[in-house]
Amino acid sequence: MQQYLLYTTLFSLLSVTAFLPPLTMTNFHSIQAANSPRPRARDLGLAPGVFPPGALNAITDVQGVKVGQVTLIEGETIRTGVTAILPHGGNIFQDKVAGAVYVGNAFGKLAGSTQVNELGTIETPIILTNTLSVGAGIEGVVAYTLAQPGNEQVFSVNALVGETNDGGLNDIRGMHVKREHVIEAIRKAATGAVTEGSVGAGTGTVCFGWKGGIGTSSRKLPERFGGYTLGVLVQTNFGGVLTMGGAPIGKELNRYAYSPGNGDGSCMIVVATDAPMDARDLRRLAARALFGLARTGSSYSNGSGDFAIAFSTSPEMRSKFGEATARTRTMLPPDAASPLFEAALEATEEAVYNSLLQATTIRSRNRTVEAISIERVKEVLKKYGITPSAGK
Repeated sequence: MQQYLLYTTLFSLLSVTAFLPPLTMTNFHSIQAANSPRPRARDLGLAPGVFPPGALNAITDVQGVKVGQVTLIEGETIRTGVTAILPHGGNIFQDKVAGAVYVGNAFGKLAGSTQVNELGTIETPIILTNTLSVGAGIEGVVAYTLAQPGNEQVFSVNALVGETNDGGLNDIRGMHVKREHVIEAIRKAATGAVTEGSVGAGTGTVCFGWKGGIGTSSRKLPERFGGYTLGVLVQTNFGGVLTMGGAPIGKELNRYAYSPGNGDGSCMIVVATDAPMDARDLRRLAARALFGLARTGSSYSNGSGDFAIAFSTSPEMRSKFGEATARTRTMLPPDAASPLFEAALEATEEAVYNSLLQATTIRSRNRTVEAISIERVKEVLKKYGITPSAGK
């Protein structure tokens, strides 16, 4: 613990320097985030939409959902990691959740997506990492799944692994993420607050020309719309002209796509809900999450791999491994989906803001990517009539 506190002090003085010794930074980032003065969106008056957030304003507000992260910051060049999202804490292969994938732009790698859309189920933890570590992600997920009690006769596993390219800050060709890191992220997955910013799969990402990362948000529907909860987690690594709450942040701060050094990227979005939606409507829900990126100013560029994964935690919609008989289900009809579509738009927008606002400056041998200036953001928001009191 004393060693981690020492690293925390160094981080606060130097952001992330090239002088830290090899270290898996999961606990370090948890400590750093707890002491971080950087705000979330609502602290600045940014409260997109009309529905309230859940208690944590995180994907883990959906009961049973867990998130685990491993951050790799080593030497002068390694700036990457893994983020794992578990739909529930049981044996996911034996108790599959309804799921779907929507592809906004397929310039990316989302392993396992074709089977998810074919069968309408997700049977493993969802893994996010960097582009050249998708293979390690698959190896880790498969090894974890095969080792679970009850899976001794399993001979096929559809690992669901997505990515964005962190090669600007990270030595991506070194393929430093290993299957052990993936398994570690899965095993450390927990309910509760989610660490955001320069952590896990977001360690080396860049968004709108500033440091991107992991962000999350949630929405709780009123009882008249079913009282369902929806949560979103994003891995932001894309470009465009940043807009926050309608304020043209990117334009005002002169940092946006097609300005020097600011261009392509990708975004992975994971949407969870406890509403009993089938795969067809979950795919429509995932599409709304991707549409939500437009509210933040995404340019959906040629090189941006934009993917959304959506799943339902509802026991009604689960599929048991080997199940071969008909059963009755209570399912949300399509005409009741619109409030959840709105919730997905709102939560995605806010999750992107949180990924930027919580991110910290990251330095590597060849590049430094600065965190967005909170003071400059406040100035622009104030100019356009957005103040902290407006978000309470």
